[in-house]
Amino acid sequence: MMNDLRTPLARVKGLGSAKEGVSHWWSQRLSSLLLMPLVLWFGFSVASLPHASHEQLTAWISMPAVTVALVLLILTVFFHAQQGLQVVIEDYISVHWQRTTLIVLVSFLCLLLAVIGVIAVLRIALGG
Repeated sequence: MMNDLRTPLARVKGLGSAKEGVSHWWSQRLSSLLLMPLVLWFGFSVASLPHASHEQLTAWISMPAVTVALVLLILTVFFHAQQGLQVVIEDYISVHWQRTTLIVLVSFLCLLLAVIGVIAVLRIALGG
């Protein structure tokens, strides 16, 4: 094996790169790029509606472009949060079963919160 920098013990145990780090890194960077304009849009939009009534906010959320942008914002925020929290857990939790358990819990929690957010926006947008 040429260019194999692993120790003999690591080779026997099959330890090495999982070949997933780069895709995780890229997906985190791409989601942060998508979040930048979405968060700016959301911040300026909400700031422009300081004294809006419930009916005005409902009408705003019901606009198709706003509904799509809000759903995209919610999905991207929770995807990005899950990716970032997974990295923190992997870096700082050394016990394997605790690390795995926390990653699964964080993933389910982010998925649950994203689904709740999307359903809330769709219910408002569709008049439910």
